[in-house]
Amino acid sequence: MFPLSRLHYQVKGEGFPILCLHGHPGSGQCMSVFTNYLCQNFKTIAPDLRGYGKSYAKTNFEITQHLIDLETLLEKLQISRCLILGWSLGGIIGMELAIRNPEQVAGLILIATAARPRSNHPPITWQDNLYTALAGVINYFVPGWQWNIDTFGKRSLFKYLIQNHTCATYQYLAKEAVPAYLQTSRQATRALNRALIAGYNRITELPQIQSPCLVLAGARDHHITPESSQETALNLKNATWQCYPNTAHLFPWEIPHQVIKDIKNWIELTIEVSHLLEN
Repeated sequence: MFPLSRLHYQVKGEGFPILCLHGHPGSGQCMSVFTNYLCQNFKTIAPDLRGYGKSYAKTNFEITQHLIDLETLLEKLQISRCLILGWSLGGIIGMELAIRNPEQVAGLILIATAARPRSNHPPITWQDNLYTALAGVINYFVPGWQWNIDTFGKRSLFKYLIQNHTCATYQYLAKEAVPAYLQTSRQATRALNRALIAGYNRITELPQIQSPCLVLAGARDHHITPESSQETALNLKNATWQCYPNTAHLFPWEIPHQVIKDIKNWIELTIEVSHLLEN
């Protein structure tokens, strides 16, 4: 058993709740790029999924256990209806929750994710791993150092995760990505890999999601291609799709202000439309 008390989560702000779900590897803290702003108008809940961050897991589990954990968490917090914002794996889990509990999900914000995720990541070489290790270690101790970015960062695997090699983006990598990577358990990695190897595909179930959706993608995302994100948007009944040029899988850390602005605008429009329909 995995007691709910082990599921670590952060709550910020007041108002209509937004459940913010991180990717792999990740943690609730990685969602601060969203929660630090959205908490000004909403209540944000950012859990560490089972096996990630401070939600320690000692035994193997299946990816569907995340759904049970989150359903239990929402019940504990007495949240009967919420928006869900999911990044990468978090978006997949968000879609699963919307399929399982349509009455509970007021809307979905899907970041760099897909119901049938596809990758076009180039083969990884030993030089890629070497430069990534050097860039990551140096950046951890000296976040955003331009020399490290130019010398190692742009030649490392970071080049497939980001396109804008700015100091601010590398500070996110140092402060949030590295700790999350180190705290991601092998049990969490195993659960995700088993789902992917089995050929995860929920395209045909997407029409069951009636709530409005915002689907955002990076034009140069190699981990979950923008084409697979667009396919997801096209199969949702009520979706808005937007693709940001010259960005990759971590685009919220590349262009945070633009992403937050677009999300806030969409939420405001969605809530306004919902009120009109209710009246």
